[in-house]
Amino acid sequence: MPPWAPGGAVGAYLVGAILIATGLSIAMNWKARVPALVIGGLFLLCVIFLQFLHFNAVLHNGTDRTRAFEPLALSGAAFALAALPPAEGLGVGISRSHDEKLILFGRLLVGISMILFGVQHFMYAKFLATLVMAWLPAHLFWIYFTGACMVAAGLAIATGIQARPAGIMLGIMFLLWVVLLHAPRVFANLHNQDEVTSLFVALAFSGSSFIFARAAKSQSYMAFAGQPAKVGMRSSN
Repeated sequence: MPPWAPGGAVGAYLVGAILIATGLSIAMNWKARVPALVIGGLFLLCVIFLQFLHFNAVLHNGTDRTRAFEPLALSGAAFALAALPPAEGLGVGISRSHDEKLILFGRLLVGISMILFGVQHFMYAKFLATLVMAWLPAHLFWIYFTGACMVAAGLAIATGIQARPAGIMLGIMFLLWVVLLHAPRVFANLHNQDEVTSLFVALAFSGSSFIFARAAKSQSYMAFAGQPAKVGMRSSN
């Protein structure tokens, strides 16, 4: 909670309850549009009122940058999820134009965050190499490779160019990290909350990537579906 907010423990319980309620609603696809908007707004507010209070640290410290841009990326994914068309089962949208703007906003938040995460793979390559599984050779190579993949995927998602394959491959990469990297670290130290959080952040990023792969397909379909109507209107005139 922000240092100026009264009753920090109460606020933490409240946020926890919101996370549980919105998470269940989204997972069960029960009126999920509003919870997705709520969780997107909550994460965005956390970035603004918690992380950016220490803006100088975010600029100059890799740990603080990661702590700021992780919820920023999850915020963007939640907004995009809320904007998926009714066919996805998330309920009736506000309007197609508003939904497209919401997806664009989410794409930019996630894309910029992924680019930053990828750049940090190059900035802190030696440290990150120590986290690579011991049985995997060429640790530095994998850090540089995954960093380049994150930059490329971030650019694709932010610009909408090849966003669908980028989202799918990025989602698979994060899912592999969950299974091969994070899960063994969690089971080796079940009481380390940092490891547990890292696992679920990676899992959330995997789901977020798949959301943008689906959103890219939906936007392509909507653009294609709208074309015949315009042609028909011109021909009838």
